[in-house]
Amino acid sequence: MSIAVADRPGTAATAARFSPRWISDRLSKVVLHVAVIGLTAAWIVPTAGILVTSFRPFSKISTSGWWTALAPSFSFTVDNYSKVLGSSNLGQSFFNSFMISIPGTIIPIAIAAFAAYAFSWMKFWGRDWIFLGIVGVLAIPLQLSFVPVLSFFVAHGITSANLSWAPFLPVWLAHTGYGLPFSIYLLANFFRALPSDLFESAEIDGAGTLTVFFRIVLPLSVPALASLVIFQFLWIWNDLLVALIYVGGAPEVAPLTVTLANLTNSLGQGYHLLTAAAFFSMIIPLIVFLSLQRYFVRGILAGSVKG
Repeated sequence: MSIAVADRPGTAATAARFSPRWISDRLSKVVLHVAVIGLTAAWIVPTAGILVTSFRPFSKISTSGWWTALAPSFSFTVDNYSKVLGSSNLGQSFFNSFMISIPGTIIPIAIAAFAAYAFSWMKFWGRDWIFLGIVGVLAIPLQLSFVPVLSFFVAHGITSANLSWAPFLPVWLAHTGYGLPFSIYLLANFFRALPSDLFESAEIDGAGTLTVFFRIVLPLSVPALASLVIFQFLWIWNDLLVALIYVGGAPEVAPLTVTLANLTNSLGQGYHLLTAAAFFSMIIPLIVFLSLQRYFVRGILAGSVKG
């Protein structure tokens, strides 16, 4: 007895495997992988160029492209790093950046956590309108506030020169005000996605507002808080304009970004040192991001869906 073609073992599976839908899915995956690899290369190549340039002598930098250093004969040096570490006040600037970034990250996140909890689970008059106003502030460029805020600080003596005991207080307050709208918005979206059954059970057990906040909300919000720490810390660490306006460029208070910007003079001399200085300043942001990156995606996606 002959066996029909359709009844042969594996024929149906083979037909399904090479169906138009299967081919379309495979092509979609290939296109996605090619796009991801292309975008990754687009980000990595400039960074690799800066890294290679930071180890090249000035004579080579000014006469040829960085890719020529990858071919024999190789000509690399650490003179750029030696000059950056020896000729500029990087040690004090590194410390100043920490003194600006750490309080500038902790203060707005701590305030935003309380505010976001209130907007999410507490009822009071005008709650939605106030939250809408906070979200609307995100659309206002912070540059518009520099003159009035700085005038207010000067009029009330809140300047680095007048506050020898806390010379970074003006920039702490500035970063707190600039970081609060986004922090409240991100945390409120996360808090609202928490199951309401948790709060009802805690209320039945007699837990107060602060107990619920510290014992339930904060432990469950670690991904969102970690993502917010990454955003806020990296923004402050890489900031130049806000720090320059509110604390100035004096060596004793200037952060790392201001010191690095001063490596080049008005005629552009010393620009070859910026590549080495850039990688020196990238050490801390890389450590912060890599140590918290496992929470990053979860924190960003949290609150995007209700479930």
